[in-house]
Amino acid sequence: MTDHEDATALIATMGEAARAAAVDLAQATAERKHAALIAAAEALRRNQAEILAANEQDMQFGRDKGLADSMLDRLRLDEDRLRGIEDGLRTVAGQPDPVGEVVAEWDRPNGLHIQRVRTPIGVIGVIYESRPNVTADAGALALKSGNAVILRGGSESLHSARAIHACMVQGLRQAGLPEAAIQLVPTRDRAAVTAMLQAQGLIDVIIPRGGKGLVGLVQREARVPVFAHLEGICHVYIDRDADPDKARRVVLNAKTRRTGVCGAAECLLIDRAYRGGPALVQALLDAGVEVRADGDLARIPGTVLAEPDDFGQEFLDMIIAAKLVDGVDGAIAHIRRHGSQHTESILTENDATARRFFNGLDSAILMRNASTQFADGGEFGMGAEIGIATGKLHARGPVGAEQLTSFKYLVTGDGAIRA
Repeated sequence: MTDHEDATALIATMGEAARAAAVDLAQATAERKHAALIAAAEALRRNQAEILAANEQDMQFGRDKGLADSMLDRLRLDEDRLRGIEDGLRTVAGQPDPVGEVVAEWDRPNGLHIQRVRTPIGVIGVIYESRPNVTADAGALALKSGNAVILRGGSESLHSARAIHACMVQGLRQAGLPEAAIQLVPTRDRAAVTAMLQAQGLIDVIIPRGGKGLVGLVQREARVPVFAHLEGICHVYIDRDADPDKARRVVLNAKTRRTGVCGAAECLLIDRAYRGGPALVQALLDAGVEVRADGDLARIPGTVLAEPDDFGQEFLDMIIAAKLVDGVDGAIAHIRRHGSQHTESILTENDATARRFFNGLDSAILMRNASTQFADGGEFGMGAEIGIATGKLHARGPVGAEQLTSFKYLVTGDGAIRA
């Protein structure tokens, strides 16, 4: 058999098992799902040493592969990050169960009582790069929403993903739920990705979480629906009415807290009428950020002259593009042209300007006087999230358990017939 045939057979087997598990999960009680997630969190704590050892194998693989520091940062696990994964599992466990929630209900003159209720999607395929925490996040959210999930992590995170997945399976087993509810593709073979994208009738939706190359591949080749998660070309706009202290704190955090996350700021837009622009650029330079500046900002010593393609670039590094714009309308026009509809932030004390910014843009997340690094489901109170969906259909913004459900109509009559 060819690699493609092997991968197709593997995904078919996993898909059939997932569909069978999804039937059980759709009827599983909230208590059993809660128990599985708590047990998984406890297994994660017990097996911390093994997970960190597996992660070190992946880190060495990544270093040998020549991964950039920002990508290695995404890959790295430590005690704090493992504690964050564990806390995420417990948070998801404690959330209301979305399955069966009555979203709306009404009575009709024809004698029908109608309810719209949340229902699981079925089988979800998640394809992700680098971040081993997605193994737990995606598994937990799929389980909470009554879905089976097939996970295909990046080749560089295989050992970490396996160790975390083993904890998730322990949780399922302890709660008496089918182990096939959360499956991990056991190979680095990229043919498995293609097989998942073509698994019509087995996988109901694909969620890609990674760089532009991965998402582009998924959108080109997928024969099943996709929740798009495009690159995070996040903008911060400093309005003429911005508070200088807030602007400095927010910009430095948005760029430097973690440069390798999709919520990191990649472009700084400054109103020409804002007097603190040079000081803001200098603060970034002092923090070790390479500022690729356009126009008058390029005269500031230490900056690098921006190239046209620096705007609309996801650097995922200590690099930011910077430009002066003509007020909020200039910022809106720039973001519409170069943004990825992920996250944008405005710094202003002017309510009317903030409203214009919010109304003029259609990114998944819009913020005021806050760092774009908050673009995260946990920070929104949603616990773990699989990613930030930038499409406009079904799921948008942080994809949590609720976003992993569809709905159905329950219609009740009393011998009703149609005339």
